[in-house]
Amino acid sequence: MARREKTRLSHVGKQGSPRMVDVSDKRPTHREAVARGSIRISKEAMKLVREGRSKKGSVVETARLAGILAAKKTSDLIPLCHPLALDHVDVALSESESGFDIEARVRSRGPTGVEMEALTAVSVCALTVYDMVKAADKTMLIENIRVMQKSGGRSGHYVRKE
Repeated sequence: MARREKTRLSHVGKQGSPRMVDVSDKRPTHREAVARGSIRISKEAMKLVREGRSKKGSVVETARLAGILAAKKTSDLIPLCHPLALDHVDVALSESESGFDIEARVRSRGPTGVEMEALTAVSVCALTVYDMVKAADKTMLIENIRVMQKSGGRSGHYVRKE
């Protein structure tokens, strides 16, 4: 019978304590990750957003910029993430039937992946929409934040099957 390799969590040490993964011996490679999510907004509130009637300014551009900044600050928010030099961050919001779909694409050349940066960008983008629209809609719902694909590194290319 073939011996199964033990799966273990990379951020948990032998004694069960949290640890930062040592990437000092890993070879830098081109990394890319794409994450998506969405925020549901009432039709009435979306009408205000479309008409640019938010008292705080452009909802879409503010949220997009917040997502980009969040990707750059991921290691300040998530305790065991490595600070990374990001080569590219793009955050896009597209209007959907029920609000906005959000996609973040992050690229870097380094020893560790950028999935957390892409997920953080989507999350903060959605939270910024929520903050800017909450006066008009308290029922908004942020949902389905997930990694769609990643490439680079030892684990290779991953594409989510939906």
